[in-house]
Amino acid sequence: MSVSPIGRETARVDGPLKVTGRAPYAADYHPDGLVHGHLVLATVGRGTLRAMDVTRAEAAPGVIAVYTPFQPVRLINTFQGFGAENYVPLQDTTVRFRGQIIGLVVAGTFEQARDAAALITADYAGTPPRTSLADAGPGRSQDIVQVLAPGVASIDDVLRAGPVTITTTVTQPAQHHVAMEPHATTATWEDDQLTVYSGAQMPQRSAPAIAAGLGIDPAKVRLICRYTGGGFGGRSPAWNEAKLCAAAARALGRPLKVVLSREQVFTTVGHRPAVRQTVRLAAQADGRLLALAHDSDAEYPAAGGWPLIPAQHTSGVLYRTPNLRLDQRLVTLDTPSTWAMRAPGEAPGSFALETALDELAARTGVDPVELRLRNYATQHPVEGRPFSSKHLDQCYRLGATRFGWDRRPARPRSRTDGDWLIGMGMSTAAYPTDREAATVRVRFHDNGRVSVASGTSDLGTGAWTVLAVAGADTLGLPVEVIVPELGDSALPPGGVGAVGSAVTANTMPAVRAAGRAAIGTLLRAAVENPRSPFHGLDPADVSYRQGRLHSGRRSMGFDELLRAIGTPALDAIGATDPAQDSPYAFHSFGAHFCEVRVHRLTAEIRVNRFTSVFDVGTVINARTARSQFIGGIIWGIGHALLEADPIEPDGRYAAATMADYLVPVNADIPDIDVHWLGYPDPHISESGARGLGELGTVASAAAVGNAVYNATGIRVHDLPITLDKLL
Repeated sequence: MSVSPIGRETARVDGPLKVTGRAPYAADYHPDGLVHGHLVLATVGRGTLRAMDVTRAEAAPGVIAVYTPFQPVRLINTFQGFGAENYVPLQDTTVRFRGQIIGLVVAGTFEQARDAAALITADYAGTPPRTSLADAGPGRSQDIVQVLAPGVASIDDVLRAGPVTITTTVTQPAQHHVAMEPHATTATWEDDQLTVYSGAQMPQRSAPAIAAGLGIDPAKVRLICRYTGGGFGGRSPAWNEAKLCAAAARALGRPLKVVLSREQVFTTVGHRPAVRQTVRLAAQADGRLLALAHDSDAEYPAAGGWPLIPAQHTSGVLYRTPNLRLDQRLVTLDTPSTWAMRAPGEAPGSFALETALDELAARTGVDPVELRLRNYATQHPVEGRPFSSKHLDQCYRLGATRFGWDRRPARPRSRTDGDWLIGMGMSTAAYPTDREAATVRVRFHDNGRVSVASGTSDLGTGAWTVLAVAGADTLGLPVEVIVPELGDSALPPGGVGAVGSAVTANTMPAVRAAGRAAIGTLLRAAVENPRSPFHGLDPADVSYRQGRLHSGRRSMGFDELLRAIGTPALDAIGATDPAQDSPYAFHSFGAHFCEVRVHRLTAEIRVNRFTSVFDVGTVINARTARSQFIGGIIWGIGHALLEADPIEPDGRYAAATMADYLVPVNADIPDIDVHWLGYPDPHISESGARGLGELGTVASAAAVGNAVYNATGIRVHDLPITLDKLL
């Protein structure tokens, strides 16, 4: 009997190709006749282009074409109220933000295009841009939620009259995805059929979006992204650079490749918005919440983007309180387009909430873990639905034990090691898990292999291996026999895409449905095909087990049957369409524990230890799950201590390079202890698996900040926590 690979340490099936450099990414395709493009970006924050001098660029070596708003390539604006950008490049002379695309130079080589682009000059009629949340005035409300106890007329009355009250205001600057692979697009046309090679988290949505921008039938566009070097939300939409590349390739009649420089990535393909948040708490003397209000003002560019609503899945989910109010506002600024970034609202929202909870613990003298247990919610605080499966209380207790939380000094600045102050902090993580419709194809081949195909993407998160593990488990075969196929808009849609920590939760049920349907196809062929040894038998008398067909004493492998009947392959498609009116609320949970060392003279901060325990349902592949948890925690450490990109009054990002925008490196990160409980979620699907990819990012920054407070007695509300804020 075969042993299921579910939950085991399965090596990445795509690992050998990646470590040997043979995995093709978007910029690694070289069709015949390929030419190269380089973007030209605006150097003012707001205004109008009066003229562009392209004379020297057009005369530069190797230049084939120069496109500007005065010499445009045609694109169509298909914006319908929500999207990455509400304009298309080169179709007008309006400059909406510094870094907007205002030109494209095409040449024989990348270097020729880049050098020629530097020769272009632009004349602007400029207007001072709106770049600061503080100066832009109040935002427009995006989402107001209020729950009041019977007899309470206003939550403000409770917040003023509570025995213990806390008001915490925190700020966070713009942050960037900083994926390992820069954005790149290679576009090639054959007659009227377009093939685009470009990193995409949702191939089935990006391909039609590109088609719409070109004004062509979506069936004529195929997007391929078999390997993508990180996305984190930044590759969810089809950005303007991809549409422009495809349009220019059509105009030229030649394949075109556009690879963004790192600095261009910082301004043209989205970022996490800057945000200011205020959390107000009212509690009894023992820390039990009487009221919670969470207000936010987030950057929302005039050029369009993702609306950040940080309280929805943090303050609106985690704690039991009779009075709750969430007011999430958007402030219009003249900045590059914003977009979702790993745990889009949950990461900043949890920093505000979990910082305020830590302040309440300090004010009441209640241990931070005990405080959270006293306010534990067994049902969704806003919706009133029970959680499908929640064991967060065990995460607290197990995490505290593994970490040694009982050694935490209650009084800040009371534990030292020479010149180092040592502190501990903790926080709570929650992230929503939604089931979406998904379709997968399972195909038996006469060479003994089985392909499992899904149009979703793998951004390095492990989807290649999840498909292999799911197929092996469903069919009772070794993982090595399964051939996953993904990252292609021509494949069956594997769900909404690689967003929202949803690939595994959506794909697993569809793989099982497709596997069972494919077995049915195989059995029908066995009894209906005249060349089959099972021909004419009652279908009920033929069974499938672990890759073989059985009837009485007769047995043969599926590959033998396919060769016998002269059929190279048989397949079936399986689809799932889960009901959206479930009586349950689906979330994954976790508890973070962090220890830091802060030098008392220099204020240098070192993360010394980190332990996290998670409740995510069934874990499909232990190896990639651990990797995702650790990666998310590292993101949180970066958010807490390093990542910031201040915007200057003229709209220029001051840290729009890897030399200036700081992210954690190996020397910044200790060994990270992660553990998960392993309780299957009985209501989400047969597999019991919920999402986990973004959960590690949620609230890990708050655990670091709370530990810094415990070490130093200084509470930093404005991220990142830098030396000057502690000196």
